[in-house]
Amino acid sequence: MKLTLTHIGQLAELPCDTLIDARSPAEFAEDHLPGAINLPSLDDAQRAEVGTIYVQEDRFKARRIGASMVARNVAAHLEGPLAHHGGGWQPLVYCWRGGQRSGSFVSILEQIGWRVRLLDGGYRAYRRLVVGILYDSPLALRPVLLDGNTGTAKTRLLHLLEREGVQIVDLEGLANHRGSALGAMEGGQPTQKLFEGRLAQKLATLDPKRPVVIEAESHKVGTRILPPSLWSAMKVAPVVRVTAPVEARARFLAEAYGDMTERPETLSAALDLLRPLRGHEAVDHWQEMVLAKDFTPLAEELIRQHYDPGYERARARQDMAEPLAVHLPALDDAALTAALPELMAAIETASGT
Repeated sequence: MKLTLTHIGQLAELPCDTLIDARSPAEFAEDHLPGAINLPSLDDAQRAEVGTIYVQEDRFKARRIGASMVARNVAAHLEGPLAHHGGGWQPLVYCWRGGQRSGSFVSILEQIGWRVRLLDGGYRAYRRLVVGILYDSPLALRPVLLDGNTGTAKTRLLHLLEREGVQIVDLEGLANHRGSALGAMEGGQPTQKLFEGRLAQKLATLDPKRPVVIEAESHKVGTRILPPSLWSAMKVAPVVRVTAPVEARARFLAEAYGDMTERPETLSAALDLLRPLRGHEAVDHWQEMVLAKDFTPLAEELIRQHYDPGYERARARQDMAEPLAVHLPALDDAALTAALPELMAAIETASGT
């Protein structure tokens, strides 16, 4: 039996116990449906071998060799990760386009007696839905940008707003990057396609009649590029800007970047990226501060000499709407929570609610 995807929202309630991606590990790593596990019908080397035979030698030979490889691989899955499933287990399987790789997998599972389904159109059907949302038409959203210089706790504020029922999109969370020169996070960034899939899934959950708060970013978060429909909506969105004293921002940054201050060698290496912008003398000085563990003074110098000037230059180039301002005298959770009513009121005003 086939299952047809007609909208991204279906992914939250797929009628299956396990979603199986039967593509090769490399294909899975580039992008996959949320929640899928990778049980390849063909591994990367086998897929390349069968493809070469198919194109350069003989199609029948390629199918015969491919079928034997698939049978051995599925047997290994049955003896390994699928061995514990009972008769009531209901998997959903997909490959690139719902063709031979997933079809062969499904046939074997059906013969065992499991109620297995095949995703019609495979991964390509899912990817078409993602592209349709992010590339093919304007977004039906009412974004409000949360702006503020580095260290003004914008991401933390987003999560506090969400806890109060405000719709948000955390681009830095989806891209696994803090959006600055020193913003790399453990685990690295998802691929562009995986980032877009996560973004499309998030956008599909939002109510277009209500405002959605998005952190003001450039067209990139780290190396991930914002798709055109979202970037176009952000460029004309109203803006709420939060401000805070530099000293409070420095303390916040030193704590927020704890993953880097706990690994001074990583932080020092990241500072090398600033040499073309700030010169060797400044970066050498900052790396000495890292060795001395002077992290809060380092954060303050970076704010004053690197981040704030960069923000001012970027704003001068952008045609951003005149922001509503909310000042944050402190950036601990108690102060941020106390500021939420004023911030939420500014968001409502900016959105015209």
